[in-house]
Amino acid sequence: MRILHLSDTHLDEAGAPDADGADGTAALRFLLDELQYLDNFDAVVITGDVADDGSRAAYTRARGLVSAYASRRGAEVFYTTGNHDDRIAFREVLGSGHRQPEAVYEGAAGERAAVSTVGGWRLITLDTLVPGKGYGRLDSGQLDWLRELLADPAPSGTVLAFHHPPAVLDVEVQQALGLENPAELAETIRGTDVQLILCGHFHLQILARLEQATVWVTPGVVSRIDLTAQPGTERAVHGPSASLVRLGTPNGPLIHMLHARGPRMGETVYEADEAEMHDVIRRLGPEPAD
Repeated sequence: MRILHLSDTHLDEAGAPDADGADGTAALRFLLDELQYLDNFDAVVITGDVADDGSRAAYTRARGLVSAYASRRGAEVFYTTGNHDDRIAFREVLGSGHRQPEAVYEGAAGERAAVSTVGGWRLITLDTLVPGKGYGRLDSGQLDWLRELLADPAPSGTVLAFHHPPAVLDVEVQQALGLENPAELAETIRGTDVQLILCGHFHLQILARLEQATVWVTPGVVSRIDLTAQPGTERAVHGPSASLVRLGTPNGPLIHMLHARGPRMGETVYEADEAEMHDVIRRLGPEPAD
């Protein structure tokens, strides 16, 4: 089982550079063109922030670009929501995120999770979006639905895919804007056949563990976060990236980084100082505990 893992494409309705010069459409096109010789994989998984503005036009363009690339290789495409996505527009264009899901969870707030089997592997996408916020959460309904699915092992094992990582680095903004309830997810998957968790959101790569599962966070397509910046600040740079994941090998999962080569690679997209980052955390993080 081989997966091409993308995240944070951040396409918008205009399909043009934003105020910082970031262009999700151009970055996605460039990355897929750079990956033209990559043809031996079974699935393309996009873990959220498909759109930057939640527009139907952005989802339609993303679907067109990725589907054209994947269909030439006989690969299925799977999408999850991220904090920049809009559930209504996502559903109208991308449905559950699966072309032919075996089961779909629909929550009271519009959350949608789905499951499909690819090459004997069970792929489950979850919805961690908290509308209007930057952090993520898995509601109890999704966790109960997931627990029920995992009660029966899949032929080869299970892969989970969602936006907000359940493991973070020692970075204040990550600690505030990751998955709010990783302990509940850990309890749900403990002792099951979940072997891999794919996430995005932070625009940089992180390798971690949650119970028996490997957690992999792939860098963003539209930009990458450069952790050599001064602590407390944030610097994003150009350089579309993706990951190739191989499952079912004696030493798996094997994960290989893919970086598109371009003249702007490494150039700064934006730099946010400490005051700006504290404002981001205040506005987009969870409400302070009493």
